Amino acid sequence: MLDDTDVLFVFGLDHMVTGQEAQPGEIEALRAFLAREDARLVLGPHHDVGASDDLSVREVEYRHHGDPLVPRQQRFATYVRDLMVGLGVPVINRYGLRPATGEDNRIAPLSTVRDLDEKGWLNGVTNFNFHMHLPHYAVTPDEPQAIHVLARQPIDTSRPHPFTDEGNTEFNMFLWMPPAVTEQPMCCWPIPRSSARSSAPTTACGTSGATSSRSNPAGRPT
Repeated sequence: MLDDTDVLFVFGLDHMVTGQEAQPGEIEALRAFLAREDARLVLGPHHDVGASDDLSVREVEYRHHGDPLVPRQQRFATYVRDLMVGLGVPVINRYGLRPATGEDNRIAPLSTVRDLDEKGWLNGVTNFNFHMHLPHYAVTPDEPQAIHVLARQPIDTSRPHPFTDEGNTEFNMFLWMPPAVTEQPMCCWPIPRSSARSSAPTTACGTSGATSSRSNPAGRPT
């Protein structure tokens, strides 16, 4: 199947309680797929809401994102986390954070680091789509050069959250792995997956020839 595939999407909507794990053969198949210069792999680890055993913390997280359809604990993407570990992507999805919005009720612009954007991934990009609970793509290693955070999203700080209680006002939205770290340069960013008005985040990985993403004008909360 992968021999006839140019772009492969793998979305992480598997609930952690199901215990789904990536098998070694699957990871090796994706490594071979990524070795092709024209290959694109899009991984979509969804949010991780309510990871704490403290019920009061879960309540704070629930009130922060404000989506009554999402319970106080909803943890996703064990399978995609396995894939990311196996492929050497040093990122883990955490929380479900509500983005800040402006006076026009549109999602706040990204905070970007243009000097590190050697490939021009964010040329012409000012914001991504609004979604009530977006994951923070936390970088797992201690080596600061292993992966570059090219864009962060301001958080709605009017709603308390454990992440903002630690002094954070933004969360990681777009990350790039330089080619010196891995055989193929990879990047991670949220892109539309469903409707244009409210889309879940995904993580995309590909070779250096990948086209850059573009902002979606429908970045308003529903």
